[in-house]
Amino acid sequence: MKTLQQLSAAALARDPARQAVEFEGRWHDWGQMRHVAERVRGLLEESGAGSAAPVTFVPRNRPSALSALLALMTQGRTIRMIYAFQSAAGIARDIARLESPIVIAAEQEFSPEVRDALRANGIAGIAIKDMDAHAVSGFERARPGISAGVAPEPRIEILTSGTTGTPKQFPVSYATIATFLGGNPLPGDQSDLSQEPPTLLSFPLGNISGIYSSVPPLLKGQRVVLLDRFSLDKWHEFVVRYRPAASGIPPAAMHMLLEANIPPEDLASIKTMGIGAAPLDPSVHRAFEERYKIPILLSYGATEFAGPVTAMTAELHARWGQEKFGSVGRPIGGAQLRVVDPETNEILPAGEEGMLEVVSPRIGPDWIRTSDIGMIDADGFLFLRGRADGAIMRGGFKILPETIERALLMHPSVAAASVVGVPDKRLYEVPAVAIQFRKGVEQPGTAELESHLRRHVLATHIPVHWRFVDTLPKTPSFKVDRPAVKRLFDTGDQG
Repeated sequence: MKTLQQLSAAALARDPARQAVEFEGRWHDWGQMRHVAERVRGLLEESGAGSAAPVTFVPRNRPSALSALLALMTQGRTIRMIYAFQSAAGIARDIARLESPIVIAAEQEFSPEVRDALRANGIAGIAIKDMDAHAVSGFERARPGISAGVAPEPRIEILTSGTTGTPKQFPVSYATIATFLGGNPLPGDQSDLSQEPPTLLSFPLGNISGIYSSVPPLLKGQRVVLLDRFSLDKWHEFVVRYRPAASGIPPAAMHMLLEANIPPEDLASIKTMGIGAAPLDPSVHRAFEERYKIPILLSYGATEFAGPVTAMTAELHARWGQEKFGSVGRPIGGAQLRVVDPETNEILPAGEEGMLEVVSPRIGPDWIRTSDIGMIDADGFLFLRGRADGAIMRGGFKILPETIERALLMHPSVAAASVVGVPDKRLYEVPAVAIQFRKGVEQPGTAELESHLRRHVLATHIPVHWRFVDTLPKTPSFKVDRPAVKRLFDTGDQG
């Protein structure tokens, strides 16, 4: 089997006239993709960072970022991802924390804060814009002797969404990605898929879904329609134009789709609809299937598992249908599941709810304890019942309330804060916060607190609803009463 490095090199060696990626209505060919990749490789060499040095990558969904990713994989570089959808201060903080000798990012990412982080740590910068790349002025070379933290084998370090705890960098080896590709057969090098329908990419390139959805078509030579972020209108336009047999959208978009009242004939080509990354409201699930007669195939996975570990396949859906409605399917790819009692760690029998544990062969033979509450029935189907850690599911992002609370407590006027999840028709849940201010201080408004938060957390963590209270509700043991906090947002006048 070819390595990921070899497959990436073969992709960049394709006929330069072949279409590769469409973005904002314009097609970019493989010649343009190779130009960006060659520019990135040359600038890496000129940076003095060393051929084995890891690279911090801040990708936005752009054709140039896909080219840079192929260039890095061709070289067998360890890639340390940073989310672009956060404040400049947050990006700068992550760059300093990761300590790579070089950063690749869109030109707009090199803000004064990011430049200060590069200067303080001796880090070089490569900016990608349109279909070209250049060294950031004043940051052409990395400081000699900078700590690179070279990994024993090439890998992509992705920021997790918090399934098993506080978000952290999680390494996914090139070999693991190649194993995943083994389940998505690659054609011979001479295969021409230029006339095949393209695939639509909208997941953020920096997360596990983005990697697993973008790398296979690039290596296969399948054309790609790339979105900056998911848009229902653009998804609808893609489906009508290319008539795919299978499709998928974020769970949060399913309610939007129903509200848009898209004609069934527009989706007539779709035989199955894949949904993952977050729970789907059962009422929305039923409404979609009744209106469009298209089965929804749920799946379950996480960065910590290096991808999906269960799926409701088309075959399973045809066999079990409504009998297993709401299940995320059976184990796939050799994964193992079990449910245990959270206090005794006793393995529970079929039909009982408990903490879900997973063995993912892509990671290793050990059981991984999740924060998900699940039930495995007698037929081996997994049903998810919620989370034990209070995480908020905002669209496809898992948010730990403590992350927002810690950041708010850094504001000098905030004495206490409690964050809870509030149901949302579009995003499933959104964060809401109740805040108690210190006595005798000037109380800031929502705008100031939002600005403060954006310097410390991702944009997905900004609360949608706010309440300012004299005292947070407490339990008899003087802990914050989260159910009572939730009730503060039940009035329907959330602000």
